[in-house]
Amino acid sequence: MEAIELARVAAEALSDKKGEDIKIIDITGIADFADYFVIGTGNNPNQIEAMEEAADEALTKAGANHKNTEGNRDSNWILLDYGDVIVHIFDKESRSFYDLDRIWKDGKVVD
Repeated sequence: MEAIELARVAAEALSDKKGEDIKIIDITGIADFADYFVIGTGNNPNQIEAMEEAADEALTKAGANHKNTEGNRDSNWILLDYGDVIVHIFDKESRSFYDLDRIWKDGKVVD
């Protein structure tokens, strides 16, 4: 499965768990470590954990190779690394603080 399709699978999984403000950002040509960021926001630790589990399950079923996870249930930001696709799950405060949407504004937001 191509990276953009995997990014869409991840975004759908986050949406299925009621994630908010979900975006796929195409960072090809800007970064050499990945092609897409999938960014989503959860309202509490339980929802963030559910979003993480849903994304991991969906991407694993789609054949993605899970390379690394940063953060955990007690974190306010969880990063799931699948090589060409990196999933970021934040609480609202951390998403605003780290502002990846602004930092990667040169990337193209994918519909």
